Amino acid sequence: MKKTPVLFASLLLSAILCVNCAVGQERAPLITKNFNASSISAVDAATSGGSLTVTGHTGSEAVVEVFVTPNTGRNNWSAERIRQTLEDNYILDIRVERGTLYAMAKPKSNFSGWSRSGLSIAFRISVPQKVSTHLRTSGGSIRISNLSGAQDFSTSGGSLTVSYVTGKVVGRTSGGSITLTDSGDEVDLKTSGGSITAKDCNGKINLTTSGGSLRMTNLSGNIQATTSGGSITADNVRGSLKTETSGGSIRLNDIAGSVESKTSGGSMTVVMRSVSEYLKLSNSGNLNLSLPAGAGYNLRVRADRIETSGLKDFSGSIDQKNIEGTVGRGGPEIDLRSSNRITLRFE
Repeated sequence: MKKTPVLFASLLLSAILCVNCAVGQERAPLITKNFNASSISAVDAATSGGSLTVTGHTGSEAVVEVFVTPNTGRNNWSAERIRQTLEDNYILDIRVERGTLYAMAKPKSNFSGWSRSGLSIAFRISVPQKVSTHLRTSGGSIRISNLSGAQDFSTSGGSLTVSYVTGKVVGRTSGGSITLTDSGDEVDLKTSGGSITAKDCNGKINLTTSGGSLRMTNLSGNIQATTSGGSITADNVRGSLKTETSGGSIRLNDIAGSVESKTSGGSMTVVMRSVSEYLKLSNSGNLNLSLPAGAGYNLRVRADRIETSGLKDFSGSIDQKNIEGTVGRGGPEIDLRSSNRITLRFE
């Protein structure tokens, strides 16, 4: 990738000014400011259009880097032009006050030149691991990692990425995707239209999308995952799982615990390693369920047609459309409903 030479300019707002005008995505920070990390317990950051990235570390300094690019997408702007546009049309506030690191960027009240001279202003912030955050951006992505504490963040259209974060985590995006990895305790993430991927997490986890797919791998705890129209896939989930989609298919594999799952329009395939208290499945398509053989269950199954294999030691009533009774001495409640076919296997 071809890059133009690095340009150096004068100090701006008591910060180091340097711009690497690149054709690619990487651009050197326009501004870098350093603070004593020991005095910081919270981060409050906001920008009108750029991304926000907050990373925890164990160093003695907190660092705020500011990246500025023209909204027009033209990469031939000089460092001086970017600096002057920022100075003339925006308010930039980076400071530490009473334990909170503030990083704010917003247009001045009289600025209306978005199409001609608007800027995208992004922050990349390194702080102590044990901090709380309050992050807002109108259109950029938000990434937080290696943090512990209360995290509250939202974007009007960008993606959310959360990794190695513990504590109470609340994140919202109006349309971007969500990626959650190696995190836990109490997590509540929501998008109005993007997909959600969660992997290697534990705790109380609530995932909601209004239209995208849901993918969950290696989760444990109390899990709720809902989509209004996409598919749902889960592998190796332990604990309590409640999941629902209004239109997509559901595939749950290697699940141990209690499950409540529903789809209004797709098929459902579920493989249980073990059932603790209950298993409630409902859909309008075909339902395929595999249960461990040799365990006791209380069965209640309703469908247009039911097919079973490996069913032994059963007491109760059974026909092509209904099963009600106990397997062995009874056990967890197995409640299955489908307007099509249910295939129930004990293996």
